[in-house]
Amino acid sequence: MQKERSHNYLQNWTDNLLAQGKNTFTYEQACTQFKDVSNTAVTLALRRLSAKNKVVSVFTGFYVIITPEYFLKGMVPPMLFIDSLMKNTGKPYYVGLLSAAALHGAAHQRSQEFFVVHKLPSLRATIKKGIKINYVGRKDIPQNFLEQRKTETGYIQVSNPLLTAIDLLQYEKHIGGINRAATVINELAEVLKLEHFTDEFISFAPVVMLQRLGYILDRIITKPELAEKLYFVMNEKYPSWQRMPLKAGKPEIGFPSDSKWKIVINTEIEIDE
Repeated sequence: MQKERSHNYLQNWTDNLLAQGKNTFTYEQACTQFKDVSNTAVTLALRRLSAKNKVVSVFTGFYVIITPEYFLKGMVPPMLFIDSLMKNTGKPYYVGLLSAAALHGAAHQRSQEFFVVHKLPSLRATIKKGIKINYVGRKDIPQNFLEQRKTETGYIQVSNPLLTAIDLLQYEKHIGGINRAATVINELAEVLKLEHFTDEFISFAPVVMLQRLGYILDRIITKPELAEKLYFVMNEKYPSWQRMPLKAGKPEIGFPSDSKWKIVINTEIEIDE
């Protein structure tokens, strides 16, 4: 009996967790569950399960149980464990950038990279079995601009379409540049609604990002109704804006300006169709 336990106790426990609808656990939980087993033995048992594609460590001391449908890949989609992972880190979060855009209908933007925005300080990226989880740190998490989405394992928090659009511009270096951001915003425009452009959001978002978004909506992807709503709310909040570059970190002298959005057009934006 003891011999059988020494080989199968951890797998039996993880199978039982799955039966209860739980697909994650921590190293500490495993050690606490089996107090009569040494930590070293638990570590070795976890390594054996990992080698068999039964579990995978996606963060220090945090494990995801591989369900049968993902056995060959050896990795569960991050959407199915990200809420548990972020609760374990104690960091408020939301699924953002390209991952949020995909959930809002920008289907061709799906990628092997998953994007999570969380409260600073930033976490290091996780790369496991061909999946990369990018962690983007920010000072505050704007709960009022998040949506709840149901998954097979519970609920996740996702940036709403407007916050997604602003984040794509603010963190464009994380996704491949401003052209990629504008391409995704072109798709997001289909689900952007006038009621998203509230005084509260305008107060929250950096003015320069609102200017860049307005310029893209107005001049690049030709969404006049959305652009005019943004322009109206911005003017109500801010009587004057500073002239700002379309592309940060590039020279501004010698380039034309858009008089309406006060944007220095120091780069040419190309939309991928």
